[in-house]
Amino acid sequence: MSDPLDAVSPASPASSVPSASFDPYAMWRDALAGADRVFASPPALDRPVDGCTYCTPESELLLLGGDPAAVPDDVLGHFMRETASHWDEDQYPVLWRRLIPRALRSWGPDGQYTDPSLEIGHLGDDGAGLAGWPTPERAAVERAFRALLAVALVDGRPAEKVTDLVEGVAHATGDLLPWLDHLAALPGPAADAGLVRLAFAWATDLLWEDFRFWWWYDGDPGVVVAWLPTQRPRVAAFAARYPRCKTASDTLTAIDRLAAGDHSPWAYPYGMQDYLGQVTS
Repeated sequence: MSDPLDAVSPASPASSVPSASFDPYAMWRDALAGADRVFASPPALDRPVDGCTYCTPESELLLLGGDPAAVPDDVLGHFMRETASHWDEDQYPVLWRRLIPRALRSWGPDGQYTDPSLEIGHLGDDGAGLAGWPTPERAAVERAFRALLAVALVDGRPAEKVTDLVEGVAHATGDLLPWLDHLAALPGPAADAGLVRLAFAWATDLLWEDFRFWWWYDGDPGVVVAWLPTQRPRVAAFAARYPRCKTASDTLTAIDRLAAGDHSPWAYPYGMQDYLGQVTS
């Protein structure tokens, strides 16, 4: 039997959804257009770009200091992945402000990157300092983050990819709970299904003590532990609509066990293939 979660069709970029309905792809397009307007006149550099020439050749430093629209994709990708300490401390936030419309597109539905958490995390206080950017710029970036998370929740991607995005955004802004609350507030059946998938993945990983943030070292999984029970009514409503959906019913079990401080009712799956092979051989 097919999983009812798969029967809930995610929103489509080409769908003709009424304007009054929730459309995460329209939300994303509007956020990009807003970012383009806010960053239409990027801040100027007062000197040539200074960076670690062992990792970044002079030719690429020159490109990064030129027209942001003309920076090649591979040079942009290298800049976003390179650690902040490899760049001039004063120039690093300015470079990000100049390149952020390009960066946002690379993290979006049509982008090239499957795990944006490290790149987005470089906008945090230990990097480009997004919190200190001019208010219109910060607001435009955070609006794009909200749209990215909305698309990620409904487009059917694996839960770990949503987790990566949430981690990067929380690292960039220094706070996790507002983004969890944003996910919880997204309406519609596709968002319901996405939230059930995400809650199941997080609750089971937490029960197995296998939930972690890979790049955001200050991230506290306890925030997720406290948030998951607040989503139980929505998961329960989904389970009532789809009584044969095992994922939904298992999510309720996992949330209840987690809230009670109990152990997982399921065996830890990783390594089970080797174990089962030994048993049957």
